[in-house]
Amino acid sequence: MLERLELDTRGIRELLGGAEVRQMVDGVAVDVQARVRARLPPGTPVRVKPYTTDRGAASVTIADVRAMAWQARDGVLTRAAGEAGIEIRDWRAG
Repeated sequence: MLERLELDTRGIRELLGGAEVRQMVDGVAVDVQARVRARLPPGTPVRVKPYTTDRGAASVTIADVRAMAWQARDGVLTRAAGEAGIEIRDWRAG
């Protein structure tokens, strides 16, 4: 029986900052990008921007003045992210 569980925070940090996680995040971002494009008029620019904090991250942006209306009315980004398996949480809920 296990008496004590100790997390290897250094190892977890290395794993999250590693190339494998970066590739996974970038792949999911491209998946979300494709799902967003499928909901928009042809030729609408949808951009993926990889970046790094303490781990790999990426943003998906609709580069069109109508984007806020599409998100507000149809939730194009939220729905695409949810379909890609991303858990969506309301940041205002705390």
